[in-house]
Amino acid sequence: MKRLIAATAATLGLMLASGAHADEKLAKANGCMTCHQMDKKVLGPSYKEIAAKYQGSKTAEADLVKKVKAGSKGVWGDMIMPPNAHVKDADIQAIVKWILTQK
Repeated sequence: MKRLIAATAATLGLMLASGAHADEKLAKANGCMTCHQMDKKVLGPSYKEIAAKYQGSKTAEADLVKKVKAGSKGVWGDMIMPPNAHVKDADIQAIVKWILTQK
């Protein structure tokens, strides 16, 4: 029984880790990493800065999905984030969810 529980826990851990890695791959594949990095500002804020800014906001996911899709200006200074209408809605939502988990 202990082996079954350990095996199940290990499998679940791998599934969760691969999901996070898959969302990072989505960010790379859709060009997000050109302007954003995990923990340092490039052209736009780091993913950790974004997660920290929106921590505790009940509307963070919806707000960020809208900003990524339509583009935004003035949230992080004068830099403009261009619209990402070419990215699938499901991909944007997965990327935003992943960003919001960064600490």
